[in-house]
Order: sequence, then structure tokens, then C-alpha cells
Amino acid sequence: MTFRLLLLLSSCLAALAAEPDWPKIQAETLKHFQALVRMDTSDPPGNETPAALYIKQVLEAEGIPVKLFSSVPNRPNLVARIKGNGSKRPILIVGHTDVVNVDPSKWKEHGPYSADRAGGYIYGRGTVDDKDNLVSCLMAMVTLKRMGVQLDRDVIFLAEAAEEGNSAIGAGFMADQHWDEIDAEYCLAEGGGAMRRGGKLVSVNIMTSEKIPARAVLKTTGTAGHGSVPRVDNAIARLSSAVEKAATWQPPMQLNDTTRAYFERLATVSTPEQASRYNGLANPERSAAIQEFLKVNEPLHYSMLRTSISPTIFHAGYRNNVIPSSAEATLDIRALPGEDLDKFFAELKHQIGDDQVDIQRQPLGRPPAPVSRLDTEMFRTLEAMQRKHYPGAVTLPGMVTGATDMAYFRAKGMQCYGVGPLIDVEELPQGYGAHSDQERILEEELYRFLRFQYDAVVAMAAHQ
Repeated sequence: MTFRLLLLLSSCLAALAAEPDWPKIQAETLKHFQALVRMDTSDPPGNETPAALYIKQVLEAEGIPVKLFSSVPNRPNLVARIKGNGSKRPILIVGHTDVVNVDPSKWKEHGPYSADRAGGYIYGRGTVDDKDNLVSCLMAMVTLKRMGVQLDRDVIFLAEAAEEGNSAIGAGFMADQHWDEIDAEYCLAEGGGAMRRGGKLVSVNIMTSEKIPARAVLKTTGTAGHGSVPRVDNAIARLSSAVEKAATWQPPMQLNDTTRAYFERLATVSTPEQASRYNGLANPERSAAIQEFLKVNEPLHYSMLRTSISPTIFHAGYRNNVIPSSAEATLDIRALPGEDLDKFFAELKHQIGDDQVDIQRQPLGRPPAPVSRLDTEMFRTLEAMQRKHYPGAVTLPGMVTGATDMAYFRAKGMQCYGVGPLIDVEELPQGYGAHSDQERILEEELYRFLRFQYDAVVAMAAHQ
């Protein structure tokens, strides 16, 4: 153990000397969590007002000042702040109040807004996306205030709206119009979490990077006519060829600081065969074969290596005996951080090789954002908290292949890290994860995550 790490751990232990009454706090956490899960804040249509007002009431009862910011009716963003002495820049903790919409008929055992407790779990939409983070942030603020923790940093809580549907009126609105209210050195939000396999802790994933949605639409035209008379300029045939070429093109592998560290550390908790593959990615003699294996057997890891293309929508024709005059397809392109998109689309056009196919780039789904660093005080603190709360695991810096609202903050220079509660790997294929029809969270893991996050915030913000 290095001297630097010993100093960090000593600092953390000093800050954590006064322990909160966790059984009491956990009971209160359950009360607020169930209340929030029982609120239908589904997006669409989006109505986060009840959740924002509930959180506002809880915080103000503790003497914590709260502000609401809205760009559209019924979709407020809430900001609360506990002030420090200003000797260090603030830390921002984030949860979103909206959830994805549901088909109630699919929820067989427990209703989507029931917050039922059964078998050690709490069920309901948002239990792992993202009312777990939301209530953890809420209780971290309440506990900091009650404990009278003296702070070197302001601690800011953002309960944002519209993450699931239109982040431009949530995090985007706050970043563009109210940056001074949330400006911080570090941010903790969703996107990570501990992983357990076969009852054994494996890793604590800290999300330090994400891909950027950079979708495109391919359009072709041709001569319309009777389906009984084939035509060489058939729009569907031309488009099908273009889509196949786009889907089979393999953009070059690019490792960044996050993915390089991810595969190196993942190898330490993998089987010898898996470890050999992860460690061999940078070996020119083995890399191509390893990438092909990942493409077939570990598509998530394959996607982490490159800007990816997935055809997702096809529009063409209206009758089975009419050749349509046009056809179009949507490509869901997820760009690596730092990808030169002008060069990427020029190469995509070259790969398709047909001037009659129009490639129409769509607006970016999030702003391009750099990778958060691994050499920061915040990341080292999260590693220390992993050892304290999830012993025996390894901290894995990760890059999500989807997108989060931290992109808005990273684009402005904030160092952001995605965290979350523990999930058993076996749960995921059984349909119990985020956005599923029986979304649920282990109750004990909600409480462990709260302690993890609270201790990380105290270690970073408390006066030393």
C-alpha cells in the first residue's frame, strides 16, 4: 500500500469518525424511497412536480435551502446546497426524478408504482433507475445537515427532470441556463454499481466515460412502379445494400484511459481464458481474433472498443405490389469520446460506396464529452470506499455504451463519476433490471449504497 493511499485512508477515517445512526436513517430512507417510487413520474409524458415538491419539503424541514428551475410546466429541476467554507470547489450529487413509462399489464406480481417489499426486494418502476440514486442523494444531504459536518466544499444536490426523454429540459437546461447553480469540481450520478456473481462480490464499476449518440438516416430514391416489373434502381434494394455495408463495417479499435484500465483490471477477476483475451487486446498479433470473439460472444465489450453502428429502423413501401419511390433507414451510431465525426462519416460514405445513398446526420443526442480522469482525488476516494463497503471486489472504471446526462457536465470540464447499488449478475437476464417489467432492488443494497455514497461525499467534502 503506497504512502499516498495511507494518507487518503487516514483522511477518510478521520472524516468518518462520527458515525450516523444508520438503523434510524435506513428506516427513513425506506419511507422516502417508497413514497417516491409510488409517484407516477413516467416520461413520457413527464410530470416530475410531485417528486420535486416532496424532496423540497423534506430538505426544507431540515433547514436546507432549495431552488426550483423549469423550462416547461410540471417539469422542475431541484437544486439544494449545503455550504462549506469555500476552500475547495463544490461536489455535485445527482439523481433524476423521472422514470421510463410502463405497460401495466406486464407487471404481474407487483404493480409498477407499488413499492412492494417481498423476499428482500423492493419492486417498482425506478427502483434501480433512478430513484435509488435520488433517495441516496436526498438522505446524504439530510444526514450531512443533521450531523453538522463542517465542510471545505459546498455539497450540491441536483434532482433533475427529463433524463429519460428530453434531457435538454433537464440537465441540458441547467448546464446552459443555470450553470452557476450546479458548477462543481466533481459530480456523482448514475451509471455505475457493484456487481456480484454467484453470491461473490466481483467489482464496483465507476462510470468515467460514455459514448455519444450520433445517429444518421440513410435515404434512397428510385422509380416507382408495378411490383411485377423489376427495376435496377429499386430504392429498397439499394438501401438494403447500403445498410448491410454500414452494419458489417468495423471501425478501428480505439482504447482510452478508461477502457484500457477497465480491461486490465477486469482480467484480474476473470478466468485465465478471459484474462488472456482482455490482456491481449493491444497485442497486434492477437487483437483481430480477440475482437472477433468479443463481437460474437461479448458484444458489450466489443462496443466499448469502437464507434458502433446498429441499424434500428426501416421505412419503405406501402403495398406488396408497388415498388416505392423512396426508402430510408436509421443507424444508431454511438461515438467514442474524441471521435472525429467528420472523418467517421466520410469513411462511412466510402464504405457504402454509392453516391445515390444520402447520409443525413442527425443532431447529437448529448454534447461530446471527454473521459473523466482516473488520477483525481474523487476517483481515489471511490476506490477507498469500495474497499470499505465492498471488500474483496475490484474497482473498474467503465465506459457506458449508452448515454447519461453527465455528458453535459463533462463537456464543461467537470470530473464526473457514475455510481450505483449492487446488482446480482444473474438478475439481468431474468428481467429484473432497469426498464424491465419487474424492476426491483435489494433493500439491503439500497442502504449499503447510501453508506458508500455518504462516506465518499464526507471524505471529499468534510473539513480536514
